[in-house]
Amino acid sequence: MAATLPTVPPPRVASEEDAYAAWYGKVLGWTVTGGPPVQLVTGVGFDVLELPSDAGTALLRRPVATGPVAVMGRRMRFLVASGSAEELDGLLDWLEWGGVALDLTALGAGGRITAPAPPGRPLGESLRGAAVWLRPPEQGCEALLPALPGPGRAAGPAHGPDLVRLVAAAATECHRARLGRRTNGVRQPLAFS
Repeated sequence: MAATLPTVPPPRVASEEDAYAAWYGKVLGWTVTGGPPVQLVTGVGFDVLELPSDAGTALLRRPVATGPVAVMGRRMRFLVASGSAEELDGLLDWLEWGGVALDLTALGAGGRITAPAPPGRPLGESLRGAAVWLRPPEQGCEALLPALPGPGRAAGPAHGPDLVRLVAAAATECHRARLGRRTNGVRQPLAFS
């Protein structure tokens, strides 16, 4: 009776998901988890300001500085400095948007988003609904994400974009988009009595 040799599985070929995770972990130093699809952990290197894509598109046309921006389906995600998610409600109140239904949210500590395909990499799935970078991240970009100015410091090119200006513009565009959707894309003239 001949002894049977143990079957050795063929070498594992790295999947596209593994390549994505490696790029985010090794090149950017970001925390990834789960998969498929690969998830980027928020609240560590960055937080995310999330809004409807129609409002996000209008926001990108405004002269407001942003960091990396991704889109997935009908939601646009603006990367902001870590800890910014905790400031959103207070900022909206301070900007007098508190209590207005804006569909503007923030993901911070304990959150995660689907990782878009790294820049220059082919999309593994159809473009419809896939997470895609509109403004891709670069190594070290966390230092220049929109943030609140620290005590005695002004926002600006040396300190990164101003979170207050970004949130104010995002709130305005979310409100405009919501009103536009309510009227089915037809602007109604204001009636004065």
